[in-house]
Amino acid sequence: MTTLPNSHANAWVLEAAIRTAPAADPHWQEQLDRLRPIASYDTETQTWHARFGALDLAGVQMLQALFDAARVHGTAVCLTPVAVPAYWDGPVLTRGPEVAALLEAQADRGRPLGQLPLA
Repeated sequence: MTTLPNSHANAWVLEAAIRTAPAADPHWQEQLDRLRPIASYDTETQTWHARFGALDLAGVQMLQALFDAARVHGTAVCLTPVAVPAYWDGPVLTRGPEVAALLEAQADRGRPLGQLPLA
């Protein structure tokens, strides 16, 4: 479900991250050509990032391009729900009860039993 732009209460966007695959020059250029139009590159972490707030045609095409690049270059895509950035003016995903429960369960993975989450 999506909401109107700038409606950030109880909303989130999905961040996709793909780590740069070590590659020779021709393969590096291929990665650049595939990812540059849809993602931004962080040189410090050597990771491509893309955010989207709707699972519409553009969002699905972006995800497919990221997964295709990961498959071809031997890396992985990590999808993480994040708070809506202040600069974001696109659509946002709403945090309904089912989504909230899923996100909380995902955030708790790996936390030892009895350990309280950090606020």
